[in-house]
Amino acid sequence: MNSLDPRVNRLPLVGTPGEISPKAPLDQLGTFEVFVQPKEGKPFQHEGIVHAPDVEMAFVLAKEAFSRRFMCVSLYVCDTRNVYVSPLTDGTSNAYDLIRDSVNSGSEKTSFEIYHLPRRGKQHVHAGTVQAGSPEEAMAEAKQKFKSDKTIYNVWAIPTSDIRFTSAEEKDLWLTLPEKKFRDASDYKGGDKLKEFLERNNA
Repeated sequence: MNSLDPRVNRLPLVGTPGEISPKAPLDQLGTFEVFVQPKEGKPFQHEGIVHAPDVEMAFVLAKEAFSRRFMCVSLYVCDTRNVYVSPLTDGTSNAYDLIRDSVNSGSEKTSFEIYHLPRRGKQHVHAGTVQAGSPEEAMAEAKQKFKSDKTIYNVWAIPTSDIRFTSAEEKDLWLTLPEKKFRDASDYKGGDKLKEFLERNNA
């Protein structure tokens, strides 16, 4: 897709049916995917990547990079190489239509976190968890569990065991992040101040 908008040019190409592959890491240091939970009860969403020598440093850098400008109540990271990616679709094509209906890996089942891309150019959002013996089987299980009439353009499957979660002991990390209402225009009550100004000058 050619566009004058660089954000569009950075979008990956549409994939082919049946193609399940690890997400390609970037160069330099290892890359780690960062997922944040904006508020309690909200699903985790993909927020970006950090470069780090290991997962623990990635967790620290992710907190510094992605929790300063907005509120979040939890965060986790995983190595880019552990994110398995479905074919990418466009238009009205659903990524789940390119995923096989059933896969039996024969391996012991473990948990996989499933992420959906509901709109190209936006973040992947957590859809839920499935039990499977391989990434391909996880995609097939996700198709049975999460496919709906809503178009999904891409699906990610991440082994839960490969994720560096925020532990219960680390929850205090987020207590240092008070709600940044000063960033919201509504907090300045501009409408009330304008009304007061007009009333004062029309008196």
